[in-house]
Amino acid sequence: MPTTENPTRDRARLVLRRLKRRYPEIGTALDYRNPWELLASTIISAQTTDENVNSVTPTLFERWPTAAALAGARAEDVEKVIFSTGFYRQKTNSIITMSADLMERFGGVVPDNLDDLVTLQGVGRKTASVVLAEAFGKPAIAVDTHVKRLANRLGLTDHADPTKIEFDLRELYDRRQWAGISMRFIQFGRDVCNARKPLCYECPLNELCPYPDKTPPPG
Repeated sequence: MPTTENPTRDRARLVLRRLKRRYPEIGTALDYRNPWELLASTIISAQTTDENVNSVTPTLFERWPTAAALAGARAEDVEKVIFSTGFYRQKTNSIITMSADLMERFGGVVPDNLDDLVTLQGVGRKTASVVLAEAFGKPAIAVDTHVKRLANRLGLTDHADPTKIEFDLRELYDRRQWAGISMRFIQFGRDVCNARKPLCYECPLNELCPYPDKTPPPG
């Protein structure tokens, strides 16, 4: 039986091959020692940099080293520790309620599957996928703003909804590759394909990319 050509899948594979060449080994820049710390750190990382998160989590996890400890923490004490990451009240509430929920329903053990992870309070598909891919090495694709931007610019999806983008990428890539996709897309989005002024003129994906508003070379 003849195989059906899929230009988008072919392009997707070429994209990942080149990103693997650029980033042979890559993982989250968040510092963590166990799945619960990564889960809490990922929640705190919303709307801030990984560096900002890493600057507060040593104190956070020294004072409250387990889900049980953080579940019983006073919100005002936690807020003081993570204040510099922004949206600190919302994040404090999220990590405390997540920890309490984790204790109540899973005995403090972070689930290693998406269905259970997303039932935890304050945990969405993106956060759950980061934990699955990074802490457990399981196939998962986390769609953040960088992954969304690259997937659209590279013509790998025409959706804006992160869940739909995730499923489009799942269709394009072999399941065994899922865990390494997000962090490579994210780093490339930071290094080259940034939101406002992508470095299209030096991009190793240039001829693969149908993005119509490519940035011209300077000068």
